[in-house]
Amino acid sequence: MNPSRAATSQPFTARLTFHGDLAFFLKQTETGQTILRTLNEKTSVKDVIESCGVPHPEVDLILVEGVPVDFSYALQRNTAIEVHPVGFRHTASLHEPSPRDDIKRFIADGHLGKLTRNLRLLGFDVAYLTAAEDRQLLETMQRENRVLLTRDRRLLMHAVVQHGYYPRSQEPIEQTIEVVRRFKLFSSIAPFTRCLHCNALLQEVEKAEVTEQLEPLTRIYYHQFRRCTGCGQIYWRGSHFSKLEARLQRIRAQCSGPVS
Repeated sequence: MNPSRAATSQPFTARLTFHGDLAFFLKQTETGQTILRTLNEKTSVKDVIESCGVPHPEVDLILVEGVPVDFSYALQRNTAIEVHPVGFRHTASLHEPSPRDDIKRFIADGHLGKLTRNLRLLGFDVAYLTAAEDRQLLETMQRENRVLLTRDRRLLMHAVVQHGYYPRSQEPIEQTIEVVRRFKLFSSIAPFTRCLHCNALLQEVEKAEVTEQLEPLTRIYYHQFRRCTGCGQIYWRGSHFSKLEARLQRIRAQCSGPVS
């Protein structure tokens, strides 16, 4: 038996303490925010963190025995690990300035259609592939440098995902508020500038250019129109507009308020 091999296979313990809202991801069977993991071989800190159910894009800072490390750091002896969420600010942070602050393009999985619509209503670029497989989502995310939005934590754990978010709420308005706050989008809100159906930008158009596409009453009562530069959909301030404005006001009011 190789004595050096036997020495490396001795079990050791990783003691992980999760801060902030990372406790959201911990299993109900786990008590508190500190979890013990017994390991039998050298293991990356990323794998250990994700074995607890926390996707790596949700983590901003990892401290091993008080020293900041990246996800590739290998654990091989008894270790205390502090895991901090995105948005945490620390003098030792590896992510300052955080590149997430500059990202405003997203891709949402097929279960987040209402969130997608709300974000487009606010003017944000959100790709939405309703029937896409995971591989297609990840390829589009990489190719177009988008943030992945999903409530599939396993999808979020793929190594190719650099920036992503798992909405905590299942309610679309609350999800929208979460995303705006998480990625600091409030000052970039530009309502009614993007197509809700295909995501392309809208442009103002003269009524004469779209008259043939309008219903008779719309021709009589409305005079300002926008047309999608992608699919050609026509938009105007119809009877539905007040509902959209009310939704916008609710989102803006809660996004600008203090984080609970």
